[in-house]
Amino acid sequence: MVTYLIRRVLYMIPILFGVMLITFVLFYLVNTPESMALRVLGPKADRQTVELWMANRGYDKPVFINTTPGARWYDSQFFHTLWSFARFDLGISDFNDEPILNMVKRGIIPSLLITVPAFVLGLFLSLYLSLLMVFVRDSLLDKWGIVLSVAAMSIPVMVYVIFGQWIAANLFSYFPAFGFNYEGLSTARFLALPVIVMVLSGLGSDVRLYRAIFLEEVKADYIRTAQAKGCSHARVLLVHMFKNGMISLITLVVASLPFLIMGSLVVESFFGIPGLGNMMQQAINTLDFSLIRANVYIGSLLFLFGLLLTDICYAIADPRIRLQ
Repeated sequence: MVTYLIRRVLYMIPILFGVMLITFVLFYLVNTPESMALRVLGPKADRQTVELWMANRGYDKPVFINTTPGARWYDSQFFHTLWSFARFDLGISDFNDEPILNMVKRGIIPSLLITVPAFVLGLFLSLYLSLLMVFVRDSLLDKWGIVLSVAAMSIPVMVYVIFGQWIAANLFSYFPAFGFNYEGLSTARFLALPVIVMVLSGLGSDVRLYRAIFLEEVKADYIRTAQAKGCSHARVLLVHMFKNGMISLITLVVASLPFLIMGSLVVESFFGIPGLGNMMQQAINTLDFSLIRANVYIGSLLFLFGLLLTDICYAIADPRIRLQ
């Protein structure tokens, strides 16, 4: 198992290399260091100020390969960024000169305060509803559940945000429509509406997907064997079927864990939550390349470790699986 984990970690290196390479290529297709400097410093900034701004951020170096006589070929923006990221030095923001690591530390708590409750509530609610629909499959309740799930899938997240702010915040004044603060239990008032919106926006697709997984398990031979032995319908669903459906559930659940840390861009932006999603949205608006590439790197790293965690959970859930 240790050999397998080491090999998987080594596989991450070329993947991260490719992700960062694509990030650099895409950004420099539409931008230049000079244009970024002028956007931050103002269009009337003199040449010396622009060059100093670029030099402080390493933008005066070649992008990929340094062909300057006497210089090392890897003395470039790309390889300098890779080496910094390997030491988890995320650099400074192009827009406000703040260390990006400090920005990440400041934004991760608000993101987790939203995404973790939304993830837990959404998971348990979708599992409960999908198991209920399987329990009463082919009934009128099951059919209406499918219709409502498809209808919920068809509604964009923005609709949930707009109606949530209008009904819960403005019409009845249950929750604040915008803003965030750390004031003990009062913080929950700012988090409740974004959490509800995130749960409702993903509930339809999750219920329909989990229902399909459990219906596939219902047709298996071991289910008929358990029923033939006299097991109750509830025990068959909650013990036998749920346990054997864990592999599919692990694939869906564990792979989504990295997105909990990175936050929700749309929800955080429209509710004014100063999390990582909001930070990424501001970086895109200001074309803050340093912040964008740092977010891409963190997201890729979390996603790769999420896949590794998925494989480990496979081996725990099913003894037949060996990590080799």
